[in-house]
Amino acid sequence: MRIINKKALHNYHILERLEAGIVLSGSEVKSIRAGRIDLGESHIRILKGEVFLINVYIPLYARAANKEYDAGRSRKLLLHRDQINSLKGKTSSKSVTLVPVSIYEKNNRFKVEIGLVKSKKEFDKRKILKEKDHRRRLDQELRGKE
Repeated sequence: MRIINKKALHNYHILERLEAGIVLSGSEVKSIRAGRIDLGESHIRILKGEVFLINVYIPLYARAANKEYDAGRSRKLLLHRDQINSLKGKTSSKSVTLVPVSIYEKNNRFKVEIGLVKSKKEFDKRKILKEKDHRRRLDQELRGKE
């Protein structure tokens, strides 16, 4: 199961991808397995040498005992020190940022695919939409002739 951040793919050019672990509670894991997660407005920040996933909404699992749950809390990402320093250097020098591209399960643990991204211009978005529409129409015409 892979949950993809479609908004990030639409709004940004992905320059580099990186896999990181994430610290979750048990009810959050069950909620993600049920497909209940929103990555739409999320981003990643490096604070005091640690990496955090911010603005990810994971609703409370229906049968969870903890009713004092904050669905929008910041969650720590697990990376090696050299990876964190590399990301810090890359984001400070250019007009790039970090966003979660997807969340998936690997070896019974959840991983976050981090993207080092640069913002797309409005004309880039329109150009990509035109190309997709053109490819879709060609596919429809080819299927219609068979």
